[in-house]
Amino acid sequence: MGYLDVMGTSARLAEPLAKDRVELARLAEEQAALRRVATLVARGASSTHVFAAVAREVAQVLHLANIAVCRYDDNGTVMTVLAVYGERPDSFNPGSRWPLDGPSMSAEVLRTGRPARMEDYTALPGALAAEAREHGFSRVAGAPIIVDGRVWGVISTSSPDAPLPGDLEERLGEFTDLVATAIANSEAHERLTRLLEGQAALGRVATLVAAGAAPGEVFEAVCAEVAQLVSAEAAALTRFETDGMVTALGGWTSTGYDYVGNRFTLEGTVSGLIFETHRPGRIDNYADEPGSAAAAAREMGWRSSVGAPITVEGRLWGVLAVVSTRDRALPPDTERRLAQFTELVATAIANAESREELTLLADEQAALRRVATLVAEGARPDKVFAAVGDEVARTLGVPIATMLRFDPDGMATVLASASAELGQAAGMRRRIDGSSLSAEVFRTGRAVRIDDWTKVPAEAGELAREKGICCGVGVPIIVDGRLWGVMNAASHVPLPQETESRLAKFTQLLGTAIANAESRAELEASRARIVATADATRRRIERDLHDGAQQQLLSLALEVRAAQAGAPPELREHRAELAHVAEGLTNVLDGLREIALGIHPAILAEGGLGPALKTLAHRSPIPVELDVQVEGRLPGPLEVTAYYVVSEALTNAAKHSRASSVHVALEARDAMLHVSVRDNGVGGADPVRGSGLLGLKDRAATIAGTMSIESPRDAGTSLRVELPLGDLQS
Repeated sequence: MGYLDVMGTSARLAEPLAKDRVELARLAEEQAALRRVATLVARGASSTHVFAAVAREVAQVLHLANIAVCRYDDNGTVMTVLAVYGERPDSFNPGSRWPLDGPSMSAEVLRTGRPARMEDYTALPGALAAEAREHGFSRVAGAPIIVDGRVWGVISTSSPDAPLPGDLEERLGEFTDLVATAIANSEAHERLTRLLEGQAALGRVATLVAAGAAPGEVFEAVCAEVAQLVSAEAAALTRFETDGMVTALGGWTSTGYDYVGNRFTLEGTVSGLIFETHRPGRIDNYADEPGSAAAAAREMGWRSSVGAPITVEGRLWGVLAVVSTRDRALPPDTERRLAQFTELVATAIANAESREELTLLADEQAALRRVATLVAEGARPDKVFAAVGDEVARTLGVPIATMLRFDPDGMATVLASASAELGQAAGMRRRIDGSSLSAEVFRTGRAVRIDDWTKVPAEAGELAREKGICCGVGVPIIVDGRLWGVMNAASHVPLPQETESRLAKFTQLLGTAIANAESRAELEASRARIVATADATRRRIERDLHDGAQQQLLSLALEVRAAQAGAPPELREHRAELAHVAEGLTNVLDGLREIALGIHPAILAEGGLGPALKTLAHRSPIPVELDVQVEGRLPGPLEVTAYYVVSEALTNAAKHSRASSVHVALEARDAMLHVSVRDNGVGGADPVRGSGLLGLKDRAATIAGTMSIESPRDAGTSLRVELPLGDLQS
């Protein structure tokens, strides 16, 4: 055999050997890549690191332009990108989610559970096809990742122009077994870690709930725990309101933004989705969501959010939601993990609501008892009104509580105001018009609520907006079946739905207090009229006696005296009889004058209280020390009452006290006339057994006065009467 033949044979033998060496090198490279991935799995690396390593290793070993590791969601309608390596569209990044809404390689792998490829997306519908066309990645191949017997995901590659190797699917498939093992191990490890972390977090929250922590504290803790568990940048706990809004009651954010107290519309929010479906929901991209809440989310950098419903005693109460600001969707099991906390939150809310209801009930009953006590004690209406305003503000936790009376002239008078915030002090009057709470109650006769003052026109709306009032409630005050007035409560935050019924309990007491006060006022007015009529009758009798009987008796006495003087001296017996008749007439006239003075002393009407009391003191059989510190004249009813108080007291002292002196004092101070009669007698006076003292008490009460008496045995008697001057002092 020649040299060339030998060389040719050697070359022919070397060619397969070289191919074998290349294949061996490729296998060695693949095995090294697989070992590196396996080492990551064995060390308990997170699934995120494992997926990223798989993508990198596969792309480098197979010399591919890109690799993507994706997972199918449980319902088989969406694919989530977990890791990518190499050249790819910017939108096809980790965390992005793609609907399987048309023919695609990914949809085919999911459908068949076998490797698949797509050579042309030109005329195909769907989001993945549109993305491939836009970026020129028309050739795509992939192999399924089978975990625990189900198609878990797909590992894929794409090319903009160069054809893909014919055996690419099989070579990708060589990695999917290890990927599946890595995923199963990683998921098991991650599930265990998440379970332990979740149980620890739940334990911390459960401890707060069991300890009876305040709802706000529980809400804040829940938000912080769930945000850290799912690696979210923010979390919020919101409550559905009756006005179609949601209010943030708790929150946590890595930026320190305070969510608590903020109110949002439902449109374009995960809360809105949950409100409609009563099931967990998610928004993976706020860019296309409508509404002001979504616009605010975009301004805060939100990309996606996931929420779970909070159901309290069978009713949809609110939402627990987490937020991501990164260009990736939150994990698919986020809804499930949130749901574990919503059960605890619901328990905390139910417990808190029960405690709060009991506390509110106790506070409310105590407040109602305090007001009822005032009513039962016959307190003045203004005192009752002020107390109700204060109790309503405190019990309902509102900064503004106002009570108004509807007047016949179309005006309303402010009777009590627990806050000067609206500039409505007691005594102010305002017209009943526009769309205010008072006007609506006056028009309908029913309880009224305004939850949105932005659309209320005129002065009422402008004032509410200026003061930042968010919600207002007005409840009618009904007295004896007629609309008497209104009790209003307003707040800078939404008021609970039961505010009207709680406020109505106070207005019922008010109605009773007002009816009682009006009855007392009518009784006092009637009694005052009776006393005034009696005084007028006495003055008329005194005047009639003076002008009639007294004058006639005086004339008769003068005529008898004249007849006596004209009788002849020899008619001594006749003259004596005439003298006797004249003396009798004079005695009758003196007695009649005494009666007239007792009915209504002329000196009181002519000279006033001071001179009249001096006359009483002079006529008293017991020495009287008189101290009158009153200047000028007082109103007639006041002078008459004071006169009769002193007169009756001196009469009683003369009859019963066995006193050696009596001290009488009158002083006008503090808008009251103070009358005091004190003796040093034996005491023991009892107003219950003495009609005279009872009569004095009734007379004082007719002009809103009071009387008190102290009369211990052997220590004298002290009578005190206070009569209001008001604006009547002349």
